[in-house]
Amino acid sequence: MSKILVSRVTIAHHTNKKKKMTRRIYQATNPTMIEVWFLALLVLSNGLSSTGAGKNNSTRPDFVNIGALFSFNTTVGRNIKLAIEAAIEDVNSDPNILGKTKLNLSLQEDSKYRGFLSIAEVLQVMARHTVAIIGPHSSVTAHVITHIANELQVPLLSFSALDPTLSSLQFPFFIRTCHSDLYQMAAIADLVDHYGWKDVIAVYIDDDNGRNGIGALGDKLAEKRCKISYKAPLSPEATREEITNVLVQVALAESRVIVVHANTVWGPKVFNVAKYLGMMGTGYVWIATAFLSALIDIYNPVPLDSMDEIQGVLTPRVYTPDSELKRRFVSRWKNLTSGNNANVPFGLSFLALYAYDTVYALAHALDAFFKQGNQITFSDDSRLSLISGDNLHLDALKIFNEGNLLRRNIYAINMTGVSGPFKYTYDRNLVNPAYEIINVVGTGIRRIGYWSNYSGLSVIPPETLFSKPANISRANQKLLPVIWPGETDQKPRGWVFPNNGRLLKIGVPKGVTYHEFVSQVKGTDMFEGFCIDVFLSAVNLLPYAVPYKFIPYGDGKNNPSITELVRLITTGEFDGAVGDIAITTERTRMVDFTQPYIESGLVVVAPVRESKSNALAFLAPFTPKMWCVTAVFFILVGAVVWILEHRVNDDFRGPPKKQVVTVLWFSFSTMFFSHRENTVSTLGRFVLIIWLFVVLIINSSYTASLTSILTVQQLSSPIKGIESLVNGKDLIGYTQGSFAKNYLVQEIGIEESRLVPLKTPAEAANALKKGSQNGGVAAYIDERAYIDIFLSTRCDLTVVGSEFTRNGWGFAFPRDSPLAIDLSTAILQMTDNGDLQRIHDKWLLSSACLSQGSKLEVERLQLKSFWGLYVICGSACLLALFIYLLQILRQYQKHYSQEVDSTEQSLRSGSSQLRTFLSFVDEKEETVKSRSKRRKMERISYRSSKGGSPINSNKGYASYRSECATEL
Repeated sequence: MSKILVSRVTIAHHTNKKKKMTRRIYQATNPTMIEVWFLALLVLSNGLSSTGAGKNNSTRPDFVNIGALFSFNTTVGRNIKLAIEAAIEDVNSDPNILGKTKLNLSLQEDSKYRGFLSIAEVLQVMARHTVAIIGPHSSVTAHVITHIANELQVPLLSFSALDPTLSSLQFPFFIRTCHSDLYQMAAIADLVDHYGWKDVIAVYIDDDNGRNGIGALGDKLAEKRCKISYKAPLSPEATREEITNVLVQVALAESRVIVVHANTVWGPKVFNVAKYLGMMGTGYVWIATAFLSALIDIYNPVPLDSMDEIQGVLTPRVYTPDSELKRRFVSRWKNLTSGNNANVPFGLSFLALYAYDTVYALAHALDAFFKQGNQITFSDDSRLSLISGDNLHLDALKIFNEGNLLRRNIYAINMTGVSGPFKYTYDRNLVNPAYEIINVVGTGIRRIGYWSNYSGLSVIPPETLFSKPANISRANQKLLPVIWPGETDQKPRGWVFPNNGRLLKIGVPKGVTYHEFVSQVKGTDMFEGFCIDVFLSAVNLLPYAVPYKFIPYGDGKNNPSITELVRLITTGEFDGAVGDIAITTERTRMVDFTQPYIESGLVVVAPVRESKSNALAFLAPFTPKMWCVTAVFFILVGAVVWILEHRVNDDFRGPPKKQVVTVLWFSFSTMFFSHRENTVSTLGRFVLIIWLFVVLIINSSYTASLTSILTVQQLSSPIKGIESLVNGKDLIGYTQGSFAKNYLVQEIGIEESRLVPLKTPAEAANALKKGSQNGGVAAYIDERAYIDIFLSTRCDLTVVGSEFTRNGWGFAFPRDSPLAIDLSTAILQMTDNGDLQRIHDKWLLSSACLSQGSKLEVERLQLKSFWGLYVICGSACLLALFIYLLQILRQYQKHYSQEVDSTEQSLRSGSSQLRTFLSFVDEKEETVKSRSKRRKMERISYRSSKGGSPINSNKGYASYRSECATEL
């Protein structure tokens, strides 16, 4: 029994030969006794390990068993096996990683993605007391064995099972060491959106990985307002005939953007059949997931016949940044593969890089595990012991007791591997997911850009952008030019009309009014009119044929509901609608519209009558505020000119009463440029020139506005616009079937009881003639395009107010229809080349009475329209007055200092000095200069005549100045 216990304890640390012998001993012994002794020994070992854990120095085993579950007989599997074995060799030869502990690798073949056999194979690996398993190869296998790994707490490290639904929340022991397909599908969705395509077709293997990957693609496309229009699943065991049948259905679909999500086994077969069916030519867009880039790397160089089958294909390749570590591994890879069979491809793919890093990450996690004082122990699963059946030998499966600790250490890894930074985020995904966008061209491949979840599409390597602020705006999404299938650089349209002989059903409203827009030719199924001609001309500009037929909608006796016609597009009864269809908010929620080909908004029509003369019509051009400000400026400018001219111009001098009259006369005579007074000073002329310019503008504006008022106001209506109707109680007419009813009730708030439906223009005219009080309506509301025709023969009616909605007419198609986009481009082209105007003139040429549709009321000129002129004029006046004041002060200081000495100046009071200054300002400048000159001559004469001593002379001259001051 003691031998059994020893074998039990040391099973994880001995060679394979000893482990096989131990298992034979287990089978030959009573299982119950083994479990009792094992539990006792486990308690003892736990006690010993707990006492030593504080020292953080556990005894490391000589070997640690790990497993690898892959299809090693496949091309990709051989590539992965070589990378894993190289990593094991490097780890075991480096004492700085695990010390003396070696990794003991058990390779187990994954039987080509067969679920049941994969279960048996993983059980074989786990029965060897492995602490971790690298793999599995496929997501199908991963979905099965993750339940076993969770039960036995053995971490699964997979870099090729990329199914986005393999979540670490559901499967805690499933650790993905590469980027999930969720990021790859996000890159493809950004690629589709970048080129403006809306619909894609998904061809995929109908297994867990295929379905879930395409599901993720659909979610990412939906974020870009794109969608998967058709799904084409393939059986995992599909024959060439089955693939052919699926692709034939794809060729009959509308979309030409095809995404292939397969594995490295079935993916090439899809392209082989597509080439055979002629689906790799011009007009097609093929996007393959990363399986294709992996094959291209492994088969480098790819055989020419295989390259010919994938010309123009786009494929993302997992991006691994360049580094010295990667370059050394690439160089070493050539040595590792040099001795292999030349017929077996051994190119370096991203899967090999991540396989190598996965082994290193596990080794570093184990090293941290041992440094934390942990030991590797296993225990029986009590739930397995309840399952009967000795032949299954389920008792060989043990729970890895420290599996959760190892799992945490793996997620805590922060290293740089050959694939780049190896670190997990908070959601347990590797950091910095990024892809290269590859274009297959000629005999090789061409990188057209990069994608990362940080910056989207770019021509700059992702690691350069990680250090900059994220910018994923559409303007920053850039790629290099692409060579598409068919060896063309012209971006494919991405869709065609289905090649099934079906015609597009275009609904046309069959109304009873305004046949100038749409009408059915009697006795035929043809239509004519302005809207029909615009549609036909736009279709003729498209670079492809559009098979369609017009289907009338309506009974021809009443105007049909356009909103209902639009709704039928959403149900599939119609593929589009052409006619006088207004673009409204409600309708845009249901369908997509083309560019409007005619502008039209709701307007109010009311009867008009001749207006009575107004005695104060001459005041109408200006608002009261404008009149007041203008009058103030007339007086202000007159006063400023008087101040500037008063000392130098005799026309502005005299008694105060005369000066007031002169100022007023001068001011208002400038209105007619008839002022008689001449300006002499430079500052006065400066102010007058600016003021005359202001007067010229005011006069011209007044004359033009008054002319318009006297002309337009010959006709008037008591209704001034929609505001008058909202506040009133009169009945309002609208065209039956128009969206005007819902708009007036829901948006404006008019009671529905006030609205009267009118079928024909004649009925509308009669209702307006009767009036609201006599069983008619006070106003009629319809779209401007209709009203222009309505008023062309009814000169007693007119449009009042302005349009209170802004919309136009367009052609309606289902949401995200590419035909709507192409027809919008054609309509804009028709606008530029004049075709749209020529069609308008053919059907909707205006007549004489249409001019009465102008506004009945001209807006009065407001102060805000002229404030700039007044600011300039006022600034000029202030500047002139400031300069004038400086000149006066200078003259006063000069002349006054000659008249009075400093002693007398200091004795004079402030009021006396002010009176002196005002007297000086009022005095004519010529008089001041003459007196100053005369005083100067007298002083000189006095000094020359007196002579004598200087003292007597100074006293005498002081007495003389005193007399002068008294005189002044």
